[in-house]
Amino acid sequence: MSIAAEDDRLHREPSPDANFHDAVTFSFGDPVRGLYGLARLSCGAEHAGGLAVLYAGDEPVAASTAGGGATGETWDAVTAAGVHTRTEQPLEAWSLAYEGDGGTFDLRFEACSAPAVIEAEDAVARAGGMQGYDQLCRVTGTAGHGGRTHPISCLGQRGQLWGTPDPSRIELSRSVSAWLGEDRALTLTTVRPAKSKGHLDEALGGFLFEDGEPLRIADPRLSTTYDGERRQRRAGLELWMDEEGDVARRVAGEALCGTTLELGEQRLESAFFRWRMEGREGVGRYDVLRRANGTARRGRFR
Repeated sequence: MSIAAEDDRLHREPSPDANFHDAVTFSFGDPVRGLYGLARLSCGAEHAGGLAVLYAGDEPVAASTAGGGATGETWDAVTAAGVHTRTEQPLEAWSLAYEGDGGTFDLRFEACSAPAVIEAEDAVARAGGMQGYDQLCRVTGTAGHGGRTHPISCLGQRGQLWGTPDPSRIELSRSVSAWLGEDRALTLTTVRPAKSKGHLDEALGGFLFEDGEPLRIADPRLSTTYDGERRQRRAGLELWMDEEGDVARRVAGEALCGTTLELGEQRLESAFFRWRMEGREGVGRYDVLRRANGTARRGRFR
């Protein structure tokens, strides 16, 4: 099956490999209204899948996961888990809609940065089997829950990954983002191989967005505090922008809301964080995808 996500230079035609996946992820956080959301669509060799979560304050008011959704030649034709997206202008503007039990959103994403590209030869791409890109976005529209509809005006992110991941070779992967303004944001991806000795064996890659331009972080470092159920609660980052630099840029954050989603053989700990960096404050995501190895409860982070 061929699915051309967008007609742009960053996306390649899918491999005939049965393990090939192409995934697009949208996320947003409106701290003024206390509304945060995540939506993802993925296409494999035979069918599509999707997930979505909407938080109001620290509560997940809607969460959906589904496989076997409709597929097509473009993302406009893909629908799963109540999620649908449309490309208005490649690499510049998209619409996103979600309708689930307990919540909905209808949003427009407009890029306010160039793409931060994870190349196939990057360490995290080799470890995780996927390459792609992320863009900082302005997000406008509406989100609804509890019989009420709320206007949304905030920052968010859109990203796309494609490749042939092998979950049996990965212990966990982490995705971090912080949106501190239209002129400042960051993304970080880590992949820990199976049978590793710990976080020192992780492959890391990240970008700092400055005035719309993604700057590769030479040496990103991430430390995390987890609770008794291995859910991320607090985190700190050191961003060494230059391999020969003697000063790191520092970021600190704590969880605002989160939930656990069981995805077959994998378990997603999805969370939104409040982040602080150099006197500025914003929000963003911190997701941990790991092998499922027990029963997890879905609900707010307490």
